[in-house]
Amino acid sequence: MSLLRSFLFYMLFYGFSALLVVASVLAIPFGRHWLKRVVAVWGRWHRWCVQSLLGITVNVEGHLPDEPVLIAVKHESYFEAIDLPRLLSFPAVFAKQELFSIPGWGFSAKVYGLVPVARDEGAKALRHMLTTARQRIGEGRPLVIFPEGTRVAHGDDPSLQSGFAGLYKLLKLPVVPVAVNSGPLYNGLVKRSGTITYRIGEMIPAGLTRAEAEERVHAAINALNSRD
Repeated sequence: MSLLRSFLFYMLFYGFSALLVVASVLAIPFGRHWLKRVVAVWGRWHRWCVQSLLGITVNVEGHLPDEPVLIAVKHESYFEAIDLPRLLSFPAVFAKQELFSIPGWGFSAKVYGLVPVARDEGAKALRHMLTTARQRIGEGRPLVIFPEGTRVAHGDDPSLQSGFAGLYKLLKLPVVPVAVNSGPLYNGLVKRSGTITYRIGEMIPAGLTRAEAEERVHAAINALNSRD
């Protein structure tokens, strides 16, 4: 049953997603509002496929503010990355520079307002990233970061990437940590049914020391790490 569910998910979700990439490019000349609507449809389509085809229930514990804050999300699978337009109305996500090279998608992502992260390109790239992030703050949008830097297996709790503390200090925003346990169900070729939970932690104020901010974020995003 899981194999059949997964097959249907890949066929329907990614098939329609390809059409939405085309739609996103076509929407750009009409303004960001229309692009935003296409992305919102993509988020709703993904959530419908997850629930109706894969048999996964999504549970959200707590409230996620849709305003200029730094949202630090645990990253166990592609689920939470794709689901962000469903959780937030207009998120500005820190995304790897390489993703912006994907034909169609990359151009739409840049216009939508994602923040490119070029890890190995030095101070100039960092300044560009901060400038873009501050523009998104000025637009009243929340910034989303995966502070571990990449996907990690469920139950693992690596140290946060050093870039997180730098952004926290320079952007002077409070942080909302978000734990998610998507890995066991979603992070594999064959998806499994069950419940994926988001647990939204207490807001962490701006201005803490690097050590305290990292400790509190690290603990909060790993709150669902039980392997049971």
